[in-house]
Amino acid sequence: MADYERQTVLPTREVLQRAHEVLTQRGDLKRTREGHHSVTYTGAEGTVTLDSHRHGQATIVTISTNQLRTSKIDGVVRHLMNQLPYQHGDPARE
Repeated sequence: MADYERQTVLPTREVLQRAHEVLTQRGDLKRTREGHHSVTYTGAEGTVTLDSHRHGQATIVTISTNQLRTSKIDGVVRHLMNQLPYQHGDPARE
């Protein structure tokens, strides 16, 4: 029900790695499906699907949840998006 999109300089592999760390540690989710450019995590709080595609120097990251923007899982997704730098050298935001 909520969708998020962000552009980052990180390669797809690193985006998926960071997503795994944040979603499993902060969101208490388990990976339930994985593809080359997408992954789905599910838990008691809901379901998160992440798609990551490289376009030249940037990676476009799209994340969808099955919860409202006010849910705990959406807070975790927003935190994850803040960990993806727009440019090299950008600090992570909280």
